[in-house]
Amino acid sequence: MRRVIRIQYSNRHSIRGASTYDFPNDLRTAQLDLLQTRARYEEYARSLPWSVEPLPGWEGDKQLHSGYRSGKADSPGYTPDQVAEVARYREELLRLSVAVSTHPYWESLGGPGLVEARMALKHVHEQPSEA
Repeated sequence: MRRVIRIQYSNRHSIRGASTYDFPNDLRTAQLDLLQTRARYEEYARSLPWSVEPLPGWEGDKQLHSGYRSGKADSPGYTPDQVAEVARYREELLRLSVAVSTHPYWESLGGPGLVEARMALKHVHEQPSEA
């Protein structure tokens, strides 16, 4: 099941009164794709067994002044399909990360402005759409 994550963003974004950045559409799209892919990967990863390889479960010692015992059930390990899906997600995340971090737009900025712009791009999805 593929869930669509809707994130709105605008072309211009500023951080707490800082400069406004006019990000190119392809850079904003790559950042949005990166955020959505990371969210889908994290959701998928939560559904996986705790160990890639089959491993026996364990139970820890009782905690002092508590009845809590840490532990894990047996892990059946990942299926070949799960291994392939994790690899696909990681490959896509790497591709998108490289596309965002090496975009030619960053060459037009320098110094503190570059850091501010990179931070603004990470939060561009939080900005309401322009009318």
